[in-house]
Amino acid sequence: MKLNKNIETILGCEKEYADADIVVFGAPFDSTASYRPGTRFASRTIRAESYNMETYSPYLELDLEENSLVFDAGELELSLGNTQKTLETIYDFTKNLINDEKLPFMIGGEHLVTLGAVRAAAEKYPNLHIIHFDAHADLRDEFLGTKFSHATVLHRCHDILGDGRIFQFGIRSGERAEIEWGREHVRTRMFDFSGLEKIIKTLADVPIYFTVDLDVLDPSVFPGTGTPEAGGVTFNDLRLAMNAVSAMNIVGTDMVELSPPCDLSGMSNTVALKLLREFLLALSANEK
Repeated sequence: MKLNKNIETILGCEKEYADADIVVFGAPFDSTASYRPGTRFASRTIRAESYNMETYSPYLELDLEENSLVFDAGELELSLGNTQKTLETIYDFTKNLINDEKLPFMIGGEHLVTLGAVRAAAEKYPNLHIIHFDAHADLRDEFLGTKFSHATVLHRCHDILGDGRIFQFGIRSGERAEIEWGREHVRTRMFDFSGLEKIIKTLADVPIYFTVDLDVLDPSVFPGTGTPEAGGVTFNDLRLAMNAVSAMNIVGTDMVELSPPCDLSGMSNTVALKLLREFLLALSANEK
């Protein structure tokens, strides 16, 4: 697939497509948002925020200008009123990236966008497993009369993968029925990242789709999300956990649920961009 460089790029994502190992793209979709909308603006806002952040990470002592292996493909053109068409567009784009041996990195958008990318990754990698960071279990079978919602996305992923292949961390919200269903079908660590290191070792050679819902963060750190839940993890907790996961065999990844209109201070945008910088550098280091 031949793509031209996006004119306005996310921080340090300056590689040409042919030379990149990782391709970042935006999925501006929030049509099933059940509380506060606005996640469709996340990717373009992160691009704008890029002018206010250094490319150098003092945590990793790496610099995106020197170490980045990332191409920024810009925004997908999604049908905001057609959920199935949106998922098909994400699936097609992700499939093309995987076929070109690129690592797809999607920026949502609400969490349902993950389903389109997981469909493509699971076709290529039949033994795909999911690592899922989130405040919410997202395991409902239906929500507000539909099976395709940000509240059902991990249940739909389970429909593809089956039992024992989804590992959730940081969960602190869900209805009783979905939490009980989850105990039978997925592996969930409530409230924090305890046990993550063991899972990383256990799944060392397994293809992983890694999805990060930023509302796993405590809303005192990250209020700019559609469904904030008190009691989340700190910035540094999440940074370190994402850095640890970066060493796994990641074949697709996303970062979702930043809603810029929900935080007029703009600080949530900065938090998301900084986490993105750290994770892109960690991934680039592991791709070399």
